[in-house]
Amino acid sequence: MSYKTKIETMRGELRVMRKIIPDAMRGFGEMEKAITENGVMDKRQKEWIALAMGIAQRCEPCIGFHIGAMMRAGGTREELADICAVAIQMGGGPAMMYAAHALACWDELAADQPGATSA
Repeated sequence: MSYKTKIETMRGELRVMRKIIPDAMRGFGEMEKAITENGVMDKRQKEWIALAMGIAQRCEPCIGFHIGAMMRAGGTREELADICAVAIQMGGGPAMMYAAHALACWDELAADQPGATSA
């Protein structure tokens, strides 16, 4: 299954969650918005952290969502490589496997993003 398909599938599953637990999902969305739109770090820097945590926590859906957000925030594949290295340092071999997923996801999504670099 492609990363684009995985991302769209996860979005569908989250829509179901929004219907069954709307208050909880709305609260999570409000928290996310408050965090990404405020503070001293810019959105791209915050995406670096979220992506590193997604890799270290082995959350493939998180990786897909945060790769896309990092691209929209102006991130680069070279930044992703550094993020992968930090995640591997903190998460060991399992994080290395998900770092490889992150790079593959970037390369797939970059094919549709003007100006995004791929391998």
